[in-house]
Amino acid sequence: MSRAHDMGGRFGDGAVVPEPQGIPQLGAEWQSRALALTLAAGSLGQWNLDTSRHARERLSPKDYARFSYFEKWLAALADLLVDTGILDRDDLRGRGDDGLHDLAGRALTAARVASVLAAGGPADREAEIRPRFERGQAVRTARPAGNRHVEGGHTRLPAYAAGAQGYILMHHGTHVFPDSNAHGLGECPQHLYTVVFRAAQLWSHPEHPDDEVTLDLWESYLEPA
Repeated sequence: MSRAHDMGGRFGDGAVVPEPQGIPQLGAEWQSRALALTLAAGSLGQWNLDTSRHARERLSPKDYARFSYFEKWLAALADLLVDTGILDRDDLRGRGDDGLHDLAGRALTAARVASVLAAGGPADREAEIRPRFERGQAVRTARPAGNRHVEGGHTRLPAYAAGAQGYILMHHGTHVFPDSNAHGLGECPQHLYTVVFRAAQLWSHPEHPDDEVTLDLWESYLEPA
């Protein structure tokens, strides 16, 4: 079962209007605050990038469709703070305890912001496992798309690419596997590949059948074609 965010190739959503590369422009103060809150809360170390992505995916379809970019961030952050027990609903309503929080020592201070952002969160890992596929090899994605470990869980294989045939363009080494990492099941590094698909492999009536779509996909999503 796909979630509201997995809308690639879906009919009825109107034209795709590209935005400038990167995070949308911070046009209002609340948007800057939303970004700052998300970064500061993430520095508490109570979840990882894949967990936060899954929190946004779990927003109700109605909310996901009507919320702007940063409203999705704030809504997902509120859910994460409650789910992990950092805050409760009274805290979010401004009626919680005003005492010093147990995680106060991990607060992201202004002096540390630049170094934290510069360090980033690399997901590549060393692993002594040989890649199953090589450049140029034909592969087919799993069908149906979905997390094989957690029902309704996070995955980076989009539904529109399930069961499609493509070929390996690049191999990126081993990286944290999001399907497990998002749910506290460990990093479980896997080989990561860029896979190329013809548009005709993905959609029944593509406007340009020979256009190509590239996806970065983990090894367990793929089988030899």
